[in-house]
Amino acid sequence: MNKPLLAALATLAVTGVGVAPAAASPASPASPASPAAPASPAAPATRAVSFAGTVALSNCSGSVVRLPASEDDDPALVMSNGHCLETGFPAAGEVVVDQPSSRTFGLLNASGSRVGTLRAGKIAYATMTDTDVSLYQLTSTYAQIRGSYGISPLTLDDSRPAAGTAITVVSGYWKRTYACDVDGFAYRLKEGEWTWKDSVRYTSACQTIGGTSGSPVVDNATGEVVAVNNTGNEDGGRCTDNNPCEVAEDGTVTVREGINYGQQTYRIPGCFGLDNKLDLSRSGCALPKP
Repeated sequence: MNKPLLAALATLAVTGVGVAPAAASPASPASPASPAAPASPAAPATRAVSFAGTVALSNCSGSVVRLPASEDDDPALVMSNGHCLETGFPAAGEVVVDQPSSRTFGLLNASGSRVGTLRAGKIAYATMTDTDVSLYQLTSTYAQIRGSYGISPLTLDDSRPAAGTAITVVSGYWKRTYACDVDGFAYRLKEGEWTWKDSVRYTSACQTIGGTSGSPVVDNATGEVVAVNNTGNEDGGRCTDNNPCEVAEDGTVTVREGINYGQQTYRIPGCFGLDNKLDLSRSGCALPKP
C-alpha cells in the first residue's frame, strides 16, 4: 500500500497509513509534469483538475465526495482508504459500518491551501476486503461546506472506467498531483492478507508515494472520481506487504515492480440511498457486507 509515512518503515505499505511526513523527500513525486505535447485534433476535451474538495488526513489523503443522486442538504461524505482508518487496518474479511468517529480533515481549495477543518460524525463504511475504501459521514452538509468555504464536492462516477482513460491522482496530504492513464485492470490484486478485485493499474507515470493513500483518482475528461488510490509494488516482492501482485483468473501471478494501483469506486453509489444513507441491502449493491 502507499503507506503512511512512518508506516512505510514498519509493516504494511498500503498507500498512506503513515504519520506526519517530517523527513519525506519532495523529489520523488511526479507532480510537475514535463510540458505536454500539443493535443491532437481528435483528443477529447479535458477539465482542469485541481485540489478543490480534497482533504488531508493525519496519515493519508482523501476527498469530499457526493453520489450522483446526493442533494445539497445531505450530510457530506469523505472518502479515503480502509487502511487509513484511525483504528488501524481492518482484517481480511472485516467490514466496518456505522462506527462513531470524530476524526478531522483539512479541506483544501483549488490551489491546495487549507481553508477549513471538517469533522466526522461516524465511519459510515470501511473495508480492505475486495476493495480498500473508507467513507466518513461528516457533521456538515454539502450546502454548509459550500456556504462556509466556497468548495463543492467531487462526484463519484457510477460507471466503470476504461483502459486508456487519462487520470490524475490528487493528494491532499502532499498537495501534489500525479498524471497518467489507466493501463488496465488486475483481476485480483493480492498484498499480504488482503485481496482486492478488479483493481485499476496505472501507467508508470503515476509514481505515487506514502501519504497518497486515499487520494481520489479523477477522470480528466469528466472531472469525476473513478477510483481511490491505494497501493503499489515497491521493490519487486511477490504478494507481500508493500509489494502487491496481480493474480489472473487462471491463477497466473504477475509482479510489476514500480507500478501503482487504485480501487474502482463506481459500485459505491449503488449502496447508498436517500439522504446519503448507507443501505447494503439495496438491489445491485456489491460492496462487501459485515
